[in-house]
Amino acid sequence: MFRIISGKWKAKKIAAPKNFEVRPTTDFAKEALFSILENKYDMQSISVLDLFAGIGSITLELASRGCQNIISVEMNPKHTAFINATASELDMALQINVQRGDVFDWLKKFRNKKSFEIVFSDAPFEMEEKKYHELISLVLNNKYLKENGVLIVEHQSRMKFDHPNLIDTRKYGNVSFSFFEPNKEDNREL
Repeated sequence: MFRIISGKWKAKKIAAPKNFEVRPTTDFAKEALFSILENKYDMQSISVLDLFAGIGSITLELASRGCQNIISVEMNPKHTAFINATASELDMALQINVQRGDVFDWLKKFRNKKSFEIVFSDAPFEMEEKKYHELISLVLNNKYLKENGVLIVEHQSRMKFDHPNLIDTRKYGNVSFSFFEPNKEDNREL
């Protein structure tokens, strides 16, 4: 179970089926993250790519706050069906485009096609560190970020990133968000 913190569906509780193995971002961490994002972006005018969308905790929060252009990528068909059903029930279906597939394959297939203000990744915590680095490279090296964009990687706090594009890491208990800026050469081309 998770809840939408703010926006049109503020305080709405979302209950996922009991057999779903998910780890939605905690309310505390989500509230802090959205405080940072809303200071930088107008939620109504940005596009967002939500990778490893799970059951849609971040996707639905974005939609509730007025974001009109969200692509959510998730491999588990039960989870994608849940996001679609919940989005439909909450009248958010036009805001959310759920794509079922492996995140790495999806990023390779759609490279250089569309850029976003925010790319958010909440990969499984047990994912190997080298896969995190592969994910960061795929996003940064394939123009997924607009010039003013940010890649946000949610990860276990004990993992530390050493990357030239890392601009900040915020820790909320055992969960941290690391923020990466776009590659500089991409900025010149946009």
